[in-house]
Amino acid sequence: MTKKETSLEYKQRVMDKLSPTFCAAKWNNATIWLDWGQTTSCHHPEPHAISIKEILKNPTAIHNTERKKDDRKLMLEGKRPKGCQYCWNIEDMGKDNVSDRVFKTIIYKEESLKDLTEIDPKEDVDLKTLEISFDRKCNFACSYCGPHFSTHWAADIKRSGAYTDIKDIFASNYEHDYDFEFPYEDSPINPYSMAFWKWWPRLSETLQELRVTGGEPLLSPNFWELVKLLQHSQREGMDFAVNSNLGLSDHYIDKLVESSHKIKNFHLYTSCETSGAHAEYIRDGLDYERFCRNVEKVAEHGRFKSINMMMTINALCLFGITGFLDRILYWKEKFGAHQPTFTMNVLQFPSFMSVLTLPDHLKEATKQKLNRWYKENKDNPLLLGHERDSTERLINYLHIIQQASEKSSPREIAQKDLKSFFDQYDKRRKKSILDTFPEEFGEWYKTIPPHTSK
Repeated sequence: MTKKETSLEYKQRVMDKLSPTFCAAKWNNATIWLDWGQTTSCHHPEPHAISIKEILKNPTAIHNTERKKDDRKLMLEGKRPKGCQYCWNIEDMGKDNVSDRVFKTIIYKEESLKDLTEIDPKEDVDLKTLEISFDRKCNFACSYCGPHFSTHWAADIKRSGAYTDIKDIFASNYEHDYDFEFPYEDSPINPYSMAFWKWWPRLSETLQELRVTGGEPLLSPNFWELVKLLQHSQREGMDFAVNSNLGLSDHYIDKLVESSHKIKNFHLYTSCETSGAHAEYIRDGLDYERFCRNVEKVAEHGRFKSINMMMTINALCLFGITGFLDRILYWKEKFGAHQPTFTMNVLQFPSFMSVLTLPDHLKEATKQKLNRWYKENKDNPLLLGHERDSTERLINYLHIIQQASEKSSPREIAQKDLKSFFDQYDKRRKKSILDTFPEEFGEWYKTIPPHTSK
């Protein structure tokens, strides 16, 4: 990408010439969960299973799955893989809209992209960007998460049983602790981890970025072992990153800060999407003020190349989102434009937590509030190009998109699911959605009928 080129101009000049549906993430990028044997090419498509039979013969199959290879073939033919519906929705809003597949491609050298189109889509490729999860240990149980990614969520199910009366296609996510899908959780022998370490000597030569996610990685001994390894053997030019909720005690945060002085090109990713009590409600386990103090500690005392705020845009975060964006601008003024940056990732599943579940009057009111904030701040030099794109995209999404994907529940069903879920969530987590969110939201929430009404 040239310095004066916009993301849209890059897409038109580079990507469209390769294929109108090309996305480098299908080849170069992956998230792999080693504890339950699942992978995906980015955070939009649903995770899918890794074949143990395949990885015993070919350790790279923890990334090079048959599903990804099929999707690569479709993209090279100019067709749209179904799992990538989020990007197609964004692009279908208008020809000038830039979807995440552009941002997932623009980070790689242009000559290497052409090489991908010239190899057989069934051929194994080594990753350039890898997000890896060792286990699901986590101190949070965020409302939009689940037991696959949090031991605290699994404990909720063990303690109180399944959530009931939810019709969403992913309702089963709240019905089991899923221990049966983690047979290697407490075992020293894990075939997925073994495949990763067999691949590592070759993989470490191609990686541009290695990122550890969770659960909460700072609670995983495997993360700290990897940190020790990289302190002595990190390849020049490879970035290292960690996703942390920054909701831990000083012991862990201080250890993280210390590590940032010993590893080159260390990036920190953390998560929040709204402010105060709203954030604490959505992200169960969060102490908002502690989180803010920890952000400032890592920004002031750490040596991180960047600090990145991943905002998971859901129905409940919109009422306080501009307050959190103001806090981000405050941090930027204090520590610099990249301390932190932010991305807005619109949640698709479960569909009852999507912003599209809100009634039109609330969706419009929150859109107008966000639009006013953007007009007031879009010329702020601390606001980066991708942050402007991300904010404009959310505003347009709220205005145009009616259904997140073909698997999303109809809005009437999703609204009933929302009430059913959060009524149970409140009882289990000792919270109150009506006391936490604005009165106009509460008035609408109280009118939602149950699924069983006639």
